[in-house]
Amino acid sequence: MENSSLEQVLQDAKLHRQINSLIVAHLRDNNLYQAASVVASATMTSLNDEAPPNKLLELVAKGLAVEKDEMLRGVPSSAFDLGTSIPSGYGSIPAPRTAAVDFGAVQETKGLSKSFPKHETRHLSEHKNIARCARFSPDGKFVATGSSDTSIKLFEVAKIKQMMLPDARDGPVRPVIRTFYDHLQPINDLDFHPQNTVLISGSKDNTIKFFDFSKMTAKRAFRVIQDTHNVRSVSFHPSGDFLLAGTDHPIPHLYDINTFQCYLSANSPEIDVNGAINQVRYSATGGMYVTASKDGTIRLWDGVTANCVRSIAGAHGTAEATSANFTKDQRFVLSSGKDSTVKLWEVGTGKLVKQYLGATHTQLRCQAVFNDTEEFVLSIDEPTNEIVIWDALTAEKVAKWPSNHIGAFRWLEHSPTEAAYVTCGTDRSIRFWKESL
Repeated sequence: MENSSLEQVLQDAKLHRQINSLIVAHLRDNNLYQAASVVASATMTSLNDEAPPNKLLELVAKGLAVEKDEMLRGVPSSAFDLGTSIPSGYGSIPAPRTAAVDFGAVQETKGLSKSFPKHETRHLSEHKNIARCARFSPDGKFVATGSSDTSIKLFEVAKIKQMMLPDARDGPVRPVIRTFYDHLQPINDLDFHPQNTVLISGSKDNTIKFFDFSKMTAKRAFRVIQDTHNVRSVSFHPSGDFLLAGTDHPIPHLYDINTFQCYLSANSPEIDVNGAINQVRYSATGGMYVTASKDGTIRLWDGVTANCVRSIAGAHGTAEATSANFTKDQRFVLSSGKDSTVKLWEVGTGKLVKQYLGATHTQLRCQAVFNDTEEFVLSIDEPTNEIVIWDALTAEKVAKWPSNHIGAFRWLEHSPTEAAYVTCGTDRSIRFWKESL
């Protein structure tokens, strides 16, 4: 046992010497002579040790690749070391309420439409300008909103529910737990890191900013990606190691969040000058992503090669495609456009499977979303300022509710874990909706 222990100590010491040597060589080769000298002196390492160029970067890249592979197989990641965290269990996804709908099943659906349950709503808060977008965390415990006033508000869903109780006795409940100010232009989109307490925002100021919402006093971003275009949409890879930015550029920008290196597809289709991306979203496993573009096209991309594997040209005629999301089984994509249609597409063939008609949206960046069980589709009717709900399987309109916003509301986002959603309005307000008990 003693010999084994001594061997381990010697092996660890050798490894430390190798690491120190690589660090010194890396600093020296990148012209950081003063830093190299300090590290060499502190670790008793030769300043002139030879090492292959970029050896340290190569080893780190290989290690990150292994870590990513482990993450995809269920081994936790430590991409961010954020210290304190918000509630324990953040990022753990509750079991779904029901199994997802099988849109591929051949069946007679006439007369089988379900009734959408009654919901109650509450005004949560107001921005100082138009409330433009919203996003729930993957575990449904938080929801964030972004505004033209450049601010981001973060709400805790448990506090929202507490605020909505009719017999709340502990005085006013404030559901806004964080407000971030660090953009120079309006916020276009938001997303949550799948494992860590990190919120990202994409803005018209050409930046993607990272906010640590575990820290109560943090108002500013702790990391920034400077893009070259207006960042219209953002989406985290399920591993949390990569993110997509949909911008005024027609090709999605893929970022490695550890290095901030940007990748563009080397095999992209010909896209006209009006190909700006309104929305980009990853599938549940990250194996694919989808874009909805101003040229009316829905495009499907390979999540590994970043190649465009299918273009559904004219998905919304000559009108803009404004939103696109995968179903949970990744076999279908739900899209909406300024042609006043909501459509369901089969990923494998690009064929139109269903159309959800009866809502007019021609002006704003309209969203169409599934509820958490994928039994219903929700969208916006601009002229009447109403929420329109269809049975997802029969495509029959089953409900139409006043939005309670003054003027058209701009964004609708459903919780991924329960019967609840939020709406954001041109009246600057945010409303929360939940199923009535």
